[in-house]
Amino acid sequence: MTASVGGGRNETGRGEGGRSGAKSFVPGIDGERSDTELFQRVRARLRAAVGEDVFNSWFARLDLEEVVDEKAHLSVPTRFLCSWIQSNYAEKILDTFKTETARVQRLHFTVRVNGQARPRLTAPVELAPEIDAEPSAPAAAAAKPMRELQAPRGDALSGSALDPKMTFDTFVPGASNEIALGIAKQVASAALNGTVSFNPVYIHATVGLGKSHLLNAIAWAAGAAQPGRNIVYLTADHFMYHFITAVQRQSAIALKDWLRRVDLLLIDDMQFLQGKSATEFGHTLGTLLTGAKQVVVAGDAPPRDLEMLDERVRSRLSGGLVVPIGGFDLDLRRNIVTRRAELARTRFGVDFPPAVLDYISRIVVSHGRDLDGAVNRLVAANQLTQEPITVALAERTLADLIRAREARRVRIEDILRIVSRHYKVPRNELLSSRRSRDVVRPRQIAMYLAKSLTSRSLPEIGRRFGGRDHTTVLHSVRKVEQMMKDDGDLCQEIELLKRMLEE
Repeated sequence: MTASVGGGRNETGRGEGGRSGAKSFVPGIDGERSDTELFQRVRARLRAAVGEDVFNSWFARLDLEEVVDEKAHLSVPTRFLCSWIQSNYAEKILDTFKTETARVQRLHFTVRVNGQARPRLTAPVELAPEIDAEPSAPAAAAAKPMRELQAPRGDALSGSALDPKMTFDTFVPGASNEIALGIAKQVASAALNGTVSFNPVYIHATVGLGKSHLLNAIAWAAGAAQPGRNIVYLTADHFMYHFITAVQRQSAIALKDWLRRVDLLLIDDMQFLQGKSATEFGHTLGTLLTGAKQVVVAGDAPPRDLEMLDERVRSRLSGGLVVPIGGFDLDLRRNIVTRRAELARTRFGVDFPPAVLDYISRIVVSHGRDLDGAVNRLVAANQLTQEPITVALAERTLADLIRAREARRVRIEDILRIVSRHYKVPRNELLSSRRSRDVVRPRQIAMYLAKSLTSRSLPEIGRRFGGRDHTTVLHSVRKVEQMMKDDGDLCQEIELLKRMLEE
């Protein structure tokens, strides 16, 4: 999803050659200040203008990709967040940029995929078109985003959009998810009959293993399509949107009443819930459980690792039924690829030989979305080149997925967990401002590992380590590199940590 917003053109920021396609600056206005420094100043102004809670809810995961031709290209991790920020805060962000520099006269928003911003396409597929500051009437009608990507308007309370493709019928079962699937079906059946099964249910797994699919499937099977069924599915972003909007409109009581009247509440991406929204979720959870209302939650880590939640909320979630979903084994990957290939045959008339299905199942080991992507790529290659789908075509088309298989994807959360356990330093201490040696050294090592083993930028690593500046991260990385040159034992210790993270 991409969208743009901007004001009038300021020709002083353009060279004589017009569109150069390169980063530029205006001498005498903001000198050679880097984009990173510029964005840090913009973030600081936004934080001061909207307050800590609103900033953490909507702007903490907003990144600046680049500034090109008077346009700041910004990215966020979810479609909902992109739509909500663009609809409600674009002008404020643009004004803040203009306060800092004359280089930025327009904004462009996009959604990051696998940690990277989508490329700017000349003819994007299923993406919202760019929006001018003052479009004509026909252009304004054409610029209306797809319905499911729009942020809710008005005073009506609503849940996040359900995906009609995510049902129990389309969920592919296997050894790693059969328990979670069985529990989900039991919860849905009980909710359909007006009773409560296990409560609360907490499903956790890394990205792409089927958490959102199961929550959507529960909602559909429990009667979400039937009028009168009080079933609410909310992503963490959407939950925070409702809470912050209620605070701004002084209608928090109406929000609480709405949430506490639901018969089945499903919350997705719990790891993104933070600030006062997390506190409100704790109150809502307690009320629903007391009233014998079914609650199902999904996150990327067990409840005990959700540091942004109050201890009482983590305890309530842990006291219910905690259901993990493991990584896909070869048989499950083969079944998923076969199902996707059958759909491709029905829709596009393309055939996937068994050898190609076996090849995809063996080399794509990350998660279900990459399996879907592998099939989609081969279908696209076949449609564009008319070349039959063979193992040779798959080797060429899926080369980057093969490289991804060679190194396990390490997350900053994994690094914090391993370093905390190894040095016996609580995770919250690693994120704190404490400067004692027993905390500083493990923190610096964790930052070094984050820079070495992940693709995250220095500013993003700083944000994940308690909101530190990128210069602090850079200092820590250089400090550890120097210590490793002088201390062979430290080198071995860090190699041990790397092996622990790669297991």
